Formats: sequence, structure tokens, C-alpha cells
Amino acid sequence: MSDPQFSLSEYLGTVQEVIRLTFDEPVWVRAEIRNLNIKGGHYYLELAEKDVDTDKVIASCKATIWKFSASKIVLKFERETGIELASDLNVLIKIRARFDPQYGFSVNIEEIDSSFTLGEIAKRYQQIVERLTQEGLIHKNKLLPTPFDIANVLVIAPQNAAGLGDFKKDADALERNKVCHFVYQSATFQGNTAAVSLMESLATGLKQWANRYNFPPDLIVIIRGGGAVNDLAYLNDYELAALLCKRSVPIWVGIGHEKDRTILDEIAHRSFDTPSKVIAGIRNHIVEHVQEAVDSLQTIKLLSQHQITTYQSKNDQLLHHINSSAQNQLNSAHRLLDQMKERIQFSSQQQVKFSLAQIESLMKEILLQNPKQVQAKGYAIVRSEGKAIRSIHQISSPSIAIEMQDGVVEANITQVIPNEE
Repeated sequence: MSDPQFSLSEYLGTVQEVIRLTFDEPVWVRAEIRNLNIKGGHYYLELAEKDVDTDKVIASCKATIWKFSASKIVLKFERETGIELASDLNVLIKIRARFDPQYGFSVNIEEIDSSFTLGEIAKRYQQIVERLTQEGLIHKNKLLPTPFDIANVLVIAPQNAAGLGDFKKDADALERNKVCHFVYQSATFQGNTAAVSLMESLATGLKQWANRYNFPPDLIVIIRGGGAVNDLAYLNDYELAALLCKRSVPIWVGIGHEKDRTILDEIAHRSFDTPSKVIAGIRNHIVEHVQEAVDSLQTIKLLSQHQITTYQSKNDQLLHHINSSAQNQLNSAHRLLDQMKERIQFSSQQQVKFSLAQIESLMKEILLQNPKQVQAKGYAIVRSEGKAIRSIHQISSPSIAIEMQDGVVEANITQVIPNEE
């Protein structure tokens, strides 16, 4: 063969020299940190670039921050951004190409632009806020009314986290006193799976709640204690935020940072700095409503007493009026009775006098009509078979008796001549 032949080391050595001469000057490159390991003070990174539309990796390489420069580069970045250098960050880095025949191609990182990473995080954050605003979701949960009574709460938190322990100190006291009931569901709050873990935890928690109870929770609480600031970036996820916005139950969050905010703070019904402040908010809400109930009860008692006193006074007035009116009615009735009695007595007396006069008149008439008196005037009584008769038709035998004042005449009937009509 006439073509030149090289050993692998010779060929790669030539490539090494070409790369050293061609890419001798460092350049600024945008990339995403896909993986990061620290060994012996050296930082070993895997860098990547993804397609904007498909999120598919279209370029990747290894990178190194050597120990002798790591303290300067990394500490400067973390001090300026407040973010720990970690996976899933978009960075603008100054790199110098390096090729080693034994270990292959990589780049050495000589500087990291802090403002770029902060800008990328802020840009992503703002894009989520704008999208939620355009879709009318950003304030949907905020506009829900605060529950009048917080008695049942679904809590989502990292398992065995310190923030959860702080929360449960007061929550357990409320639970023991049967003031409020808490159901806990664990989730991961950092790393690439944080958003998915939170959504799955919420779905599982609500499903289990529906199976156990026939009423929804009064609140959904999402809490996480303090930690690295860049862990917050994992929570800035559109799908997670949109899902929480659409819940019909108020969501209270306490992510554990006083200055930094996540998209959960933007969309939540109420946002607190720490888990301890969340449970304090729940406790204060319950205490306020209990105090309102006590105050309302006292107000009701005072108003009731006032109404009772008012009505008692009115009743006394009405009773006095009734008594007075009744007494007046009785007095009037007595006067009427006296007048009626006088009229009745007078009328009775008159009636008695009239009756006595009539009786006397009748007695006189009766006396005048006595047969003896009549006979004394020349009249006689005709009897047939012992009975006084007034008509010829009453004659029942051929003989009659004529009774006069001084005796009786027995006579036989020879002829009866009736009167002409």
C-alpha cells in the first residue's frame, strides 16, 4: 500500500496538536450541565445542548474544572448568584478545548458567567408567569375564598425533612386536641423529577382522600424546609403550576426561603417563608375564628339580654295597660249591670203592679161570672143528665133539669125548636 500508515497514538497525537493550535484561545459557550461529580477537589461535568422544539440532545462533551482553579471559579459563581453549581443549570462558560489520545476530547472550564445563569432562570420563570397569565390561571387559586373552618388538611412534603418536623410540632398539638386533622403525602422537591414527583404525590393524595372521606380537604399544604437555592429552580415548572392553579381547594405553600420565590409562591392561595409559618397561619386562622365565634356569642348574649329587657319592659307596659283597660271594662260593666239591674227592678215592679191589676180585674170578672151571681140576676143553668149544656144538640135524654137561684125544675122535653139562621 502506497498510502501512509499511522499508529493510533500517532494519529490522535496529530489531532491533539491540531486542536491545541486551532483552539488555543478560550471561547464563551452556552450549555446545560447534565451531570456533575466532584472528586478530589476536581469538578467533572457533562455538558449538552438540546433542540429547542424536541428537547433532544444534539451535542455533548465532557468538561473539567481543575482543583487549582475550582475554588476561584465555583465560589465566585455561587457567591454572585446564590445558586449552587449543579446539574440542570444553563450556563455560559469560557472553555478551552483539550484532546488527549488516551482520554479523548474534553474542555477545561476557565470561567462561568453568573449573570447569564441568573438571566436564564429569571427568563424561564417569567415565561411561566406570562403563560399562566395569558391562560387566566395565575390568580385562579388566589381568588378562592379562605375556608371558614380549617379542619382537614392534605400536606405534601419531603419525607423526614426538617421542615416537616417543624410543621408537625404544632400540627400534632392541633391533632391531639381534635382541632384539625392532617394527612401527609411525601414527594421529592429537588432534581429533575421534582415537578413530576409533586404532581404524582398530589394525585395520589387526593385519590386516597376521596376513598377515605366523602368531603374534600379544606387546604392543600406544600412545604419544604431550607436547602440550596438552586433547588428552587426545580419547582419552576409550568405543568406543576398549571395543575395547582386548577385545584378547587386553596393551596398554602411554605418552601423555606424568605427572599427567593418560586412559581408556587406566585400561584398559591397564600405563600409563607417557612413550614413553621404555614402551620402558624393555620393555627392563627383557627384561633381567630374561635375568637370571632366567642365574640359573636357574647354579642348574641348581650343583644338577647337587651331584647329580653326591652320586651320585658314592653310586656310590663302592655300588662299594665291590659290591667288598666280590664279594670275600666269591669267598672263599665258594673255600672251597666247596676243600670240594667235598676231598669230590670223598675220594669219588674211595673210588671208586677200591672199583673196584680190584671189579676184583680180577672178576679172581679171571675166573681162576676160565678153561677150564683148569674142566677141571682134571673139566669138559669140547663143540665142534661147532670151536665150543663149550652146547645139543643147537647140534649142526650128526653128530660132536663133547670137550675135556678132558689131550686131545680125537672122537665120533660115535648118539642125542640131550633133558632132560625
